[in-house]
Order: sequence, then structure tokens, then C-alpha cells
Amino acid sequence: MNRVRLISLKTLIVTVLFLFVGFFWWAGNISAPSGNTKITTFIDTSVRCQTTSSANKNVLIVYVPIKAMANDVTNVLCDDAVVAKQYGEVTTYWGNKSSDTIDFLGKGIADLILAKENLMDVFMAQTTYNYKAVVGFPSYTAFIISSKEKPKIEKQYFLDKRIGLLDYPTSRSGHILPKQMFKQLDINTDNLTIVYASSHQELRELLATGSVDLISSYWQDSDQTLFSRNYITPISDNISGSRWYLKMQSENTDLLCAVQERLISLLKEQNSQYFNHVESYWQCDGQSAHFVGQQK
Repeated sequence: MNRVRLISLKTLIVTVLFLFVGFFWWAGNISAPSGNTKITTFIDTSVRCQTTSSANKNVLIVYVPIKAMANDVTNVLCDDAVVAKQYGEVTTYWGNKSSDTIDFLGKGIADLILAKENLMDVFMAQTTYNYKAVVGFPSYTAFIISSKEKPKIEKQYFLDKRIGLLDYPTSRSGHILPKQMFKQLDINTDNLTIVYASSHQELRELLATGSVDLISSYWQDSDQTLFSRNYITPISDNISGSRWYLKMQSENTDLLCAVQERLISLLKEQNSQYFNHVESYWQCDGQSAHFVGQQK
């Protein structure tokens, strides 16, 4: 009798395991994008436009982490003749958190995406989905920023401070680097007063309103209106900037060159000094494209 019960128990366990495997296989297949089937995205913030080939059912999916950029990118791509030959619509999604970028990268949803290089590395998206860097932005420095004094990189200095960090662990300047610094200073983060924010802009709002004493972020020219450049202390430099990546599952060099040209023209019109320093990675001669930039 005990042997029969043992066999029944084993049978039950095997059955449950098969059910779990079957469920995950089914979930993976219904969630993975295929061809021009309708793609289920995780955010519903988007703008779209029709190209001159509106009868074409192909949709160019774009993702940007900045709402203000979505309209401009959508419009310039819709106006491009090469894009119109291949797509009938351009749809651009935006989200201001790294988790939104992760949702798109993890499934390779976007045809064109603005993302950080470290996120691309984490998800191996360049090998998994064959994303190619098209244009990028210069390296930058991470700072500890205060509104009242120049921060000191000392253990005792941080222990009585309210510190603003980003609440997603993939941000280098807002999360990874300051926590590495705390570890190097032999500070247990449980002994710190850390206030988490959802974006770099929210960090700045916390500092400006006195809700925190310090934040970890990058420095931009517009920060001078609220804070003093004398009250920033670098914690890491030469951090690689974000890049625009195009999914190149085929040798679609016409599209690559058209996208690169449109992005460079658009970005050079921006007021931001950082975005004006856009770097191109491909040399296009009208018939082919040759990689000339640094790409991992």
C-alpha cells in the first residue's frame, strides 16, 4: 500500500511539473511578438502617424524614455521617403522609468529604441535581437548634488543626510554608482535615510523642495537655475551615454542610413548642449553603409 501511495505521489509531482512547463511555454508563445501581429505593450502612452504608404500594414515601433521627444521623432520618421517605402505607420511609445525600457528590451518589441548601453548588455539585446547602434551621446559624469554645500565623500558625512536615489537598479548615476560608493566607504545602506524617486527630474524636485539633502545624478546646464555648480562632487566619470539602436534582422542599410540622418538632424536642433553632441556610427555612401563608430 505504501508503495502504491509513493508511486501515486510521484505521478502527481510529474503531472504538476508538466503542467507548469506547459503553462510557461504557452505564456511565452502568446507574449512573443511575431511578424505584424498586434503587439501587447506594457505602457499605453504613445503617438502615431501615417506615412504616405498608408495602405502598407507594417508598423515601425519606436521607444523613447522622454515624452517630449516622442512627437518629434514620430513626425520626422513619417516624413521620410525610405521609411514610407517600408512602413505604413510609425508608432512611438514613451516611458520615464528604466522598467519601461526593460519591458521593451526584454521582448525586443521596438524596431528603434533609445536606451542605455548597460541595459543592452544586461539583456544581450544586440545579439538576441540584432540591435545595432545608430547614433549616440557623449559620456558623462555622475555627481552627488547638494543645494547648500559641497558634498564630501566621507562616511560620517552621509550618515545624517537624507539621500535621494532612483528606485530602479539599472540607473548608473542614480542608483548603481552611489551604492558602490557607500560600499567602498563601508556604509551599510540600512543605516542611511534614502528617499527613492522614479526619475531624475523627481530627484531634482525633492532636492529643490528640501525633501532631501543630497541626490545622486548627472549635471546639466539647466540645473544652474536651481542649484549651484559649486555644490556638486563627482563620484564617477566617463559613463557611456544613451544610444539609438535599430533592429537589423536583415541588411536593411537603406533604413539604417535614413534613420541615422533623420535623428542627427532632429537632435542638432535641440536646445540641450548634451543632445547637440550626437555622434553617428555609420558612414553612408548612398549604396551601402560602413560602421565607423565604437560598438560593443
